[in-house]
Amino acid sequence: MDSNAAGAQGVLKVDDEKARHAKRVKLKQLNTTTIVQETAKLDSSLKRHTALIKRIRQSMAADNRDQIMKDIESLSLEKYVDELAGAMIEGLARCKTEKDVWGAVEVISAVHRRFPKTFTPALVNNLSLAISAPSRASLASLTPEQREKDDSARVTRQRPMVRVSSELALVGIIKDAPDRSGGEWIMKALKDLLSNDPSLSSLPLLTTFLKSYSRPFLGIVPPAPSRQISANAEPGSLSSNQVQGDGESTHFPPLLKEEEELVEQDIRDRFKRMCEGYFDNVCKKLVIEHKRLQEQDKRNHEAYIRSGEIFEDRQQAYEKMTKSYEKLLASCQSLSELLYLPLPSLPTASQKSESILIGSNSSQLNGDTEEVITAGGKWEDEEERRFFEDVQDLKDFVPSSVLGVEGETEEEDSREVERDRVEKEKEEVRKLEEELEKLNEIDTQKVNGQAKPEEPQEEEDVPTPTPGTPKAQTPPLSPQLAPQGPSQLLTALLVRLPDATNRALIDQAAIDFAFLNSKAARKRLIRFMSQVPKNRTDLLPHYSRLVATLNKYMPDIGSEIVAFLDEEFRYLQRKKNVVKELAEVRLKNILFLSNLTKFRIVPAHIILHMFKVCLDDFSGTNVENIALLLEGCGRFLLRSEDTAERFSTMLELMRRKQSMQHFDQRQLLLLENAYYQCNPPERAPRQEKIRTPMELFIRHLIYDVLAKKSIDKVLKLLRKLDWEDDEVKRYLHKVFTKPWKIKYGNIGLLAMLTYDLQRYRPAFAIAVVDQVLEDVRRGLEQNVYSTNQRRLATMKYLGELYIYRLLSSSIVFDTLWSIVTFGHPDGRPLPNQAIPLDMPDDFFRIRLVCVLLDTCGMCFDRGTQKKKLDNFLTFFQYYIHCKEPLPMDVDFMLSDSLEAVRPKLEMAKTLEQAATAVDEMFNSAFQTTGDDSGDDSEDEGERRDEEERDEEEAEDSGDPDSPVGERPPSPDQEVVLSASNSLQEYLGPSEEADAEFAKELAKLVTDTSTESRKVDKKTALALWDSAVLPPTVRKKRTDEREEDDEENDANGPGTMAFTVITKKGNKQQTRQIAVPSASALAVHTRSAQLQDKVEQQHLKRLVLNYEQREEAEELKGRFHV
Repeated sequence: MDSNAAGAQGVLKVDDEKARHAKRVKLKQLNTTTIVQETAKLDSSLKRHTALIKRIRQSMAADNRDQIMKDIESLSLEKYVDELAGAMIEGLARCKTEKDVWGAVEVISAVHRRFPKTFTPALVNNLSLAISAPSRASLASLTPEQREKDDSARVTRQRPMVRVSSELALVGIIKDAPDRSGGEWIMKALKDLLSNDPSLSSLPLLTTFLKSYSRPFLGIVPPAPSRQISANAEPGSLSSNQVQGDGESTHFPPLLKEEEELVEQDIRDRFKRMCEGYFDNVCKKLVIEHKRLQEQDKRNHEAYIRSGEIFEDRQQAYEKMTKSYEKLLASCQSLSELLYLPLPSLPTASQKSESILIGSNSSQLNGDTEEVITAGGKWEDEEERRFFEDVQDLKDFVPSSVLGVEGETEEEDSREVERDRVEKEKEEVRKLEEELEKLNEIDTQKVNGQAKPEEPQEEEDVPTPTPGTPKAQTPPLSPQLAPQGPSQLLTALLVRLPDATNRALIDQAAIDFAFLNSKAARKRLIRFMSQVPKNRTDLLPHYSRLVATLNKYMPDIGSEIVAFLDEEFRYLQRKKNVVKELAEVRLKNILFLSNLTKFRIVPAHIILHMFKVCLDDFSGTNVENIALLLEGCGRFLLRSEDTAERFSTMLELMRRKQSMQHFDQRQLLLLENAYYQCNPPERAPRQEKIRTPMELFIRHLIYDVLAKKSIDKVLKLLRKLDWEDDEVKRYLHKVFTKPWKIKYGNIGLLAMLTYDLQRYRPAFAIAVVDQVLEDVRRGLEQNVYSTNQRRLATMKYLGELYIYRLLSSSIVFDTLWSIVTFGHPDGRPLPNQAIPLDMPDDFFRIRLVCVLLDTCGMCFDRGTQKKKLDNFLTFFQYYIHCKEPLPMDVDFMLSDSLEAVRPKLEMAKTLEQAATAVDEMFNSAFQTTGDDSGDDSEDEGERRDEEERDEEEAEDSGDPDSPVGERPPSPDQEVVLSASNSLQEYLGPSEEADAEFAKELAKLVTDTSTESRKVDKKTALALWDSAVLPPTVRKKRTDEREEDDEENDANGPGTMAFTVITKKGNKQQTRQIAVPSASALAVHTRSAQLQDKVEQQHLKRLVLNYEQREEAEELKGRFHV
């Protein structure tokens, strides 16, 4: 199918090119004939000529083409030829599409046919200037930002000029010679434009040119589409298809012969070679820019590793370079598609893993696959590995003559020296192993006797100028240090060394010293590094890198420093009793040796011997020495192949001695930390918890999206979830019962969301409240310090749930009392009583009480709730005095909370006052149990009813649709008939009243809200009484109920008063109707009122008796004295 589509697209291109070619040939033939018109018949008025020039200057697009052509044919134009040529240059800038360009070409052709000798040369000259490159002098004076802006405007301005000039060269207006086309003129113009453009800002112009004119000017034809075997091809037909395919033409229209071409063959070939050469240069620049971008990326990464951040200027430069590279890459891709040439191969991302993919398992370019950093490697991270292993080779920066390297002979000598050193090291290692194994003293003496003669012989063989130093000649100086002498340069270098605190600076210092290399310079350097200040241990790793860099060509530096440190270590061992005075010297000595060991400057047998010496006398300062050695190079020795076995044996011996000897707590901590730092326990990687998409979505809604502005959106999305799915309900329950996982300020929003969901999922809200109360109780039972933040958030959540009426005030007071009494004997705290769950110096429960009071304490300001809170605050003061003196932050928190709840509360000054107040409170509570044990819900109902009443008064009193949460009143009030009552027949005593009532009733039925239609007959009276009656009418009826009863009796024993509600517009009206008491409606209503009144009185009596009995038992059990 792809080949068929490509073939169809190729056919369309061929047809379009044929149509363009036909139009150009036709216009070219017209342009060869000159039109001579009679001047007398043409209009020569200044006004029309000025209007034409203005119109041309404004735009030569296709919409102005017809009017301009008409004016050109009717005006003389002889005196305005130069102005026309200048105006057309301005008008061409607004030709955006191919249709606009062709319309402009037709206009220019029309003027050309009339004035070929005067108009055409002026126009061609103006076009040449318009598409010329800007002068370098003008560009040099601009800033890069101004230059970029100027280039962008220039390209936009020159794009239509190039297209129009190309068309004019094809239609015979621009010519290289009388019998030739203008192809060479276009080629030279583009060549000048591109050759004077080092920033490649004119590259889009070439792309625009090739999109439309690659066929006529370059003769470029698309390659043959790739032939794919069709899925429907039959076996054996492949060869025939191939032969048929070979016979097909892969070029543009075969009907065009050479004599029909508008541009000559030699011009097309030269033009094509020029474009291909330019493409090659652009590709080379692309490769260079790609490498520069990679290098910059690598440098940025190294800078990030060094300092932990990438500075803003470096980041901006990198972004600018990336933007420029992407722009160049897009242009190259466009040229590659238009010229049908392949793009150059660019390094892939895997080839620069060395700078970006730190710690990855990708293969390195140098093939060191063994050095991939793992959790158990000898390096903690990639940066440490680079610091200690990627040491620069001075031969790459310093001439060989300066380093004293003389070709292959010198290399062979160095190999021999290295071989001798390895043999000597093996001999020393063998001696150490024999010492560790505690062989016979005779064998040990033999080994010592074999090793001793070698040492002086080695010293005798060491020449004065070492193999890595220049021989009796003054080293050439680096260009930067040329004006000074060697001694001054070395002094300046040594002064700079304490400031060389990164890898780049210390590597540069090594290069500078190599130019100053001499025996005296090396001695000064050794002496300088041997006298590192005690407080500058941060320099030791960098000095060790300097020694490692120089040691390859100046081995005496490393050997001398190691010898000095070894001698210093022996001296410190003899001065073990001097602890404080030499502590910093010991630290510096061990750290220097550890860093040199990781650079492999210190032989393994020396550092292992030092470790064994400390281990033999495993006490005092040697404990600190061993800890420092383990922290400094223990991991390296334990993970290196040549030392792993011996060092692990030493570690086991150290652990056994540690278990057998007695150390103080500080020494034990030092040894444990050092041991686990060099040999960390293997732990499985932490596995990320896998969550389902639904759980992630719910967590996203609650933790990320939930806010004041988005709570309605979150509620809608939560309601749309599948609440029948147990998994969804479990996720929701988990999120709604862990308020500590959201922002503290959003806990109120979570409670509001729970309240909104209660109307649709009441069981879910109950489960949330139960779990919150259970979490509060568990926190009191466990009292774990790590869960304190959770407990504070849970307490805040509990208060918010009360504010949104998801739990009653009794639960809040039970929680408050349990906070201050739980865990204490008989629920009574005592001064300085040590209770594991509530110690005297533990003030966290006070914080819990303050959080709960801050959240919902302001609600307890009336009725029995106010009295209950006052009683609790009295006991709370006693609880506070049972504690130790409060810290300042807890004291401030307590003051703020009590100030908000009871501004005029007088705090008890002493424990005696608080205890007296508690006793009085208990006595009054027991005496007045019956009087004060009313229904708490009535107080809450009053508070909520007042809030709802305020809301109702704020709304329009005539709106029957407003929801009212008021409890239905008792049926002993006057009955209000609703439109849905089926007993509304024969209400009026007269026919007129009956007709009027029927009319009003019909209107009520149409205006009744949907809420009133949903109620059943049993609750209709109560709903109409509470929802339909205006608040003023209800209040009036409640206050004057007795008077109405008296009036009813006065009217006569045979009637009963009913209230009928009518509605006119937005206003409700009430009417009193007297109904005979013997009617069925009156009898039924009176019996229902009496029955409901009896039931209500009975229920009220039961509730009051139950609550009185329960509260009395609760007080006796909680505060038993």
